[in-house]
Amino acid sequence: MTGSEASPSFRLVYVPGVMPDKWVRVWNERQPDVPLTLTQVPVGTAQGLLLDGGADAGLVRLPVDRTVLSAIPLYTEQTVVVVPKDHLVTAADSVTPEDLADDIVLHPLDDVLDWETLPGRPALERPATTADAIELVAAGIGVLVVPLSLARLHHRKDLAHRPLEEAPTSSVALSWPEGETTDLVEDFIGIVRGRTVNSTRGRRPQPAPEKKREGADRGGEGRRRQPPAGAGGRGRRAGTGGTAKNPRRGKPRRRS
Repeated sequence: MTGSEASPSFRLVYVPGVMPDKWVRVWNERQPDVPLTLTQVPVGTAQGLLLDGGADAGLVRLPVDRTVLSAIPLYTEQTVVVVPKDHLVTAADSVTPEDLADDIVLHPLDDVLDWETLPGRPALERPATTADAIELVAAGIGVLVVPLSLARLHHRKDLAHRPLEEAPTSSVALSWPEGETTDLVEDFIGIVRGRTVNSTRGRRPQPAPEKKREGADRGGEGRRRQPPAGAGGRGRRAGTGGTAKNPRRGKPRRRS
């Protein structure tokens, strides 16, 4: 590589709420010579950035256009409702959409949940972002339904959240342009799927060391030697009191 050539890198985009820290740590351990470039992008721009060549892969929210993008689903998040700390629903372990019938349920423009019918009462206007909606919840104007990771991302001491049953969910996936599954993409796929560095399903598996059989290449020198003749076989036997010439024992005959 000449001085004018840039070292290879892997460009990964991710959407708000998705925390790739554990995968980044493993990448840096396995690929110390390939920098991992991370960029957080709004949910609505992630797919376009991948298709325009602005990133090699992305941690995105489903659905994606499977005609132009490959995707591996990773996990599905729990849906929660974010409310002021003194809201009535905080007394319950979980709530249903019917419990929010009297509340204004905010619906930001960057909402990632696929609603057929939004619970509660609609607000006069839709907030531009989830962050804006959180500010309105803190001001007591309404409540907000989001995936758990977004509730944690926008955590405030004056707010609380509870699981919302019977609500749509959001799934996170690793995605990249269709037909552009490079070696580095394969490496990252192996990491998010939990493969070990020597996994046979991963790229460049390490060959297993060959086992040597003891004595296989020593012309039989490793065999146990047989004891020499007379050493415990023929000859004098320990503790018998006899000899090789006169093995008979007992009292001598009396001469008549």
